[in-house]
Amino acid sequence: MGKKRIYELSKEIRVSTKKIIDTAKNKGIDVTNHMSTLTDSDEKTLRNILGKKSNHHSNNSKKPSDGHHNNKPMNSNNGKQQFNNNHKNTSQGKNTSKSNLNNNFKKGKKNKKKFNKRNNRHNRFAGMYTKNQRIRQNHKQNKAPERKERPLPKTFVYTTGMNAQEIGKALHREPAEIVKKLFMLGVMVNQNVSLDKDTIELLAADYGIQAEEKEVVNVSDLDKFFEEEENNTDHLEDRAPVVTIMGHVDHGKTTLLDYLRNSHITAGEAGGITQAIGAYQLKQNDKSITFLDTPGHAAFTAMRARGADITDITILVVAADDGVMPQTIEAIDHAKAAKTPIIVAINKIDKPGANPNHVIEQLTGYGLIPEDWGGETIFVEISAKMGTNVDELLNMILLQSDVMELKANPDQNAAGSVIEARLDRGRGPVATLLVQQGTMHVGDPIVVGDTFGRVRTMMNEKGQNLNDATPSTPIEVTGLNDVPEAGDRFIVFDDEKTARSAGEERAKEAQMEERKKNNSVTLDNLFESIKEGEKKEVNVIIKADVQGSVEALASSLQKIDVEGVKVNIVHSSVGAINESDVALAEASDAIILGFNVRATSQAKEQAETDKVDIRLHQVIYDAIDEVESAMKGMLAPKYKEVITGEIEVRQLYKASKVGTIAGGMVTSGYVNRDSKIRLIRDNVVIYNGELNSLKRFKDDAKEVKQGFECGLTIENYNDIKEGDVVESYKMEQIPVK
Repeated sequence: MGKKRIYELSKEIRVSTKKIIDTAKNKGIDVTNHMSTLTDSDEKTLRNILGKKSNHHSNNSKKPSDGHHNNKPMNSNNGKQQFNNNHKNTSQGKNTSKSNLNNNFKKGKKNKKKFNKRNNRHNRFAGMYTKNQRIRQNHKQNKAPERKERPLPKTFVYTTGMNAQEIGKALHREPAEIVKKLFMLGVMVNQNVSLDKDTIELLAADYGIQAEEKEVVNVSDLDKFFEEEENNTDHLEDRAPVVTIMGHVDHGKTTLLDYLRNSHITAGEAGGITQAIGAYQLKQNDKSITFLDTPGHAAFTAMRARGADITDITILVVAADDGVMPQTIEAIDHAKAAKTPIIVAINKIDKPGANPNHVIEQLTGYGLIPEDWGGETIFVEISAKMGTNVDELLNMILLQSDVMELKANPDQNAAGSVIEARLDRGRGPVATLLVQQGTMHVGDPIVVGDTFGRVRTMMNEKGQNLNDATPSTPIEVTGLNDVPEAGDRFIVFDDEKTARSAGEERAKEAQMEERKKNNSVTLDNLFESIKEGEKKEVNVIIKADVQGSVEALASSLQKIDVEGVKVNIVHSSVGAINESDVALAEASDAIILGFNVRATSQAKEQAETDKVDIRLHQVIYDAIDEVESAMKGMLAPKYKEVITGEIEVRQLYKASKVGTIAGGMVTSGYVNRDSKIRLIRDNVVIYNGELNSLKRFKDDAKEVKQGFECGLTIENYNDIKEGDVVESYKMEQIPVK
């Protein structure tokens, strides 16, 4: 309890401060004035002495004080009572004269005024006195309960960046106490300043408790969750193989899938060509096979470029009457880049001009050797239209999947990849997903690429609603907040809050990545990438006008010997550089070398968008030297000559100390003092050099523009004649495209 002052005690016991001071001095208590403080014992002594008198005084004045406190001031009534009493006394005295009565009446009026003033003053102080007492009593009654001191935790689990307020909650202490502790430790902060790891551990040591840093899990890293789910070897079960059908246009890819599914989707597509990616699951010998029907290998590459290696087996469809075509070769390269086994389906064997043996001979040149010839590639001759040997193809797929031992764990959160996605007017974002691990249920919170949501509906390829989907099952889901991209991965989380947090964080990261400068590999930054250990090999795509040039360039590039680096030919073919080449270059982080060919307009636009480096050459050795120089970090800048102006010499002047001075007029462009010049006579270059001086009249000039006269001298050359033309030019560095 704090010390109390004299005037406070005076108000409480209703005794004047002077009397309290006198009593205190008599008792030997050291006080001087009304502001002096009293100890608890001194206060108790004075209360015992003065308390009795105060109580006796309050009892005597109880009635008038209560009357004044509870009722309105009755000054006029008191005056009337006084007047009546005076009047009664004067009427009882028989010998009282009228003059005495008048005097008494006047005295009564004066007394009435004095009494009213005294009464009002008493009421004012009494009201204030009572109000203060009431406030004090209410404050005592409504006093906040004292906070119970909770014990410190044995181990303080913290995260870097916590502030004093957060630490106070964890340690069951007030933030002010934490700030004070830090101040005593030499760290001056407020309760909102983030603290580093060392400061937090120092604070914990001062409290005498152990500090343990909490491991922060980055919920936005879907690849980490995907790998954990993929590497989970508990409760493994066999799963269906995922098969992608690829090949040249009009070789029968969609016709084959159409026969397998017994649904004529080809008739409903524009021109009989597949326009969208689809996924379908079929049954063969009580086993499931999942087929991916793509509009071409470009979409396959787009998915692989985003890290979605979802295909287990690639079916290469080649028409027996058409043979190996450019897109067939590209499909082979794409499948090899994805490192998936290839099963060749030689289609259209029912046509009159079919020659399967010729197709096999062509494919052996690309490393696809049939098992009958001692190779490892499975070849099946089929007719997709008639259904010939299609069952044998399915059996070969199941045989290949048994060899690969494809397994997955259905007893975990679902994870997989996006096959396609679109925005539906009625249902919103719709995504076709392939479950690769775990089991997905309706209502699961999910993060798909940079989007998130909860699975609202789930359907199979037949439009039937599903409640759950096991591994290798293609499904169509709704409930996402935005449309994801093909090839994005998805993960199912335990709760919607975590899924939302991960989705929003990924969206922010994607936005920041978009703003960053693209770091695609070019010949200019190749050496830096190699130096930093980012590159072990250089991926190159070769396009040339004839096959001989392709083979010569490929073999020459592979012979380049640079320590720690090798050239990897991702794809090589004859023809112009097209969009498929650019897509493959983006997926494989490759450089495109063109020899005597050009890129199509669509390929140029795509290359600019995807930041793919395209280099065009007409001399094969230039291409080889450029790649080798880039690998060794000696890529020299290129310059081009830019003609800035011409001067027609009209008059000559001889000066012994200077030499020949040419006077002329700038007929086009402009001439700078530091320009390189070329002296031309009768359209023949006579001399190449630099200007020694350039003047306008008698003054030196830095630049002379068209239509103005000037005088000049050429450095170390005097054989100038009237009618000569002085051509000025400069060398500009060519920006690398």
